[in-house]
Amino acid sequence: MKRNFQPETLMMSYGYRPEWSEGAVKCPIFQTSTFVFHSAEEGKAFFEVAYGLRERGAKEKTGLIYSRLNNPDMEILEERLKLWDGAEACAVFESGMSAISTALFEFLQPGDLLLYSNPLYGGTSHFVHHVMTKFGIEVLGFRPGASRDELAQLIERSGKKDRLGMIYLETPANPTNDLVDIAMCRSVADQFGAAGRHVMVAVDNTYMGPLWQHPLQHGADLVLYSATKYIGGHSDVIAGACLGSAELIARVKTLRTFLGNMIAPHTGWLLLRSLETLKLRMEKQTENARIVARRLAEHPKVGRVHYLGLLTPADGEAYDIYRRQCTSPGAMVSFEVKGGEAEAFAFLNHLKLVKLAVSLGSNESLAQHPATMTHAGVDPAEKAAFGITDALVRLSVGVENAEDLWWDLEQALEKVAVAVEAVELA
Repeated sequence: MKRNFQPETLMMSYGYRPEWSEGAVKCPIFQTSTFVFHSAEEGKAFFEVAYGLRERGAKEKTGLIYSRLNNPDMEILEERLKLWDGAEACAVFESGMSAISTALFEFLQPGDLLLYSNPLYGGTSHFVHHVMTKFGIEVLGFRPGASRDELAQLIERSGKKDRLGMIYLETPANPTNDLVDIAMCRSVADQFGAAGRHVMVAVDNTYMGPLWQHPLQHGADLVLYSATKYIGGHSDVIAGACLGSAELIARVKTLRTFLGNMIAPHTGWLLLRSLETLKLRMEKQTENARIVARRLAEHPKVGRVHYLGLLTPADGEAYDIYRRQCTSPGAMVSFEVKGGEAEAFAFLNHLKLVKLAVSLGSNESLAQHPATMTHAGVDPAEKAAFGITDALVRLSVGVENAEDLWWDLEQALEKVAVAVEAVELA
């Protein structure tokens, strides 16, 4: 009897056979630039398939040529990553921004309109506003909570409804946890598409990782990750991933080949290691985040707390989207320290266990100040409009003991008034 194993089980061995590598239980690091052909005819056949000169035969294996094109560590990683999202194919990159920029460049042309959700991660925001526009791509953002009708009207008023090329979403948004309805955006994309012109929907799913939200199931064409975050999970790699249909990812991989921003063998190997514990890590992080978020919401020195696990039916559409679209609240918490930048800085400066650093999704808990750090380059008016205030702190909850984490957060909060007072006196 054949059993369909769950992804967390398949992470141990899927796509790799020990007999290929002297019986090694784990996939080795294939630290090589090039691969030997058995014959000139084989080399010719491999290149014909690699360059799309012909279709690969039904029983023909994709040949290894050169590590810019393919490498065992890269290919096995792609095979395993696609299991979580139920994707047909995956392309991995040397950074999350490489994945994002390659996908946007492949599917948008000069004169196209890119509609995007707000707020965006600072790096993505800069790329959209200051790089894409240099190539003749027009960009148009929409606010959190915008309805379907509002999106349609926004596109109509742009005068570019016939050139809408992609709707790009970051949901939950970094750093506010604002949600966007992926299925609704799919409907809008289809409304403005036409015969022979498919409007893409791409979703940055980094905040939820591959476990807690599956955008392809809600109508997205592409799902993107900074694999540095939950997928890597150890703060020791920089990597990215793009997943979707075999047809779309073939295009992404072709551009990746010529941009040369593919993942390195050692990075791929480290991510294969990390995938083995992905579910265990993320479950523990979410468990801790639930505890921390509830206690923060009750603390007298904390204002609003942004955490999906605190949403209730009273939150209306946000709660409905969360229930439809997510399977867990995740482990990202943002909250406002009562006061402003001085109070937020005082809190951050007094943390002892939680590290003051950017990035997220790692084993260790990290805290940072979005307004002056990850989102420093975002227009001040936009930051204010989207809730990225001077008082906002972003917390990525790790796998530490929850009581130890709370002790650290609480003691740092208790020092806020004293610390601010000392600065004023000085």
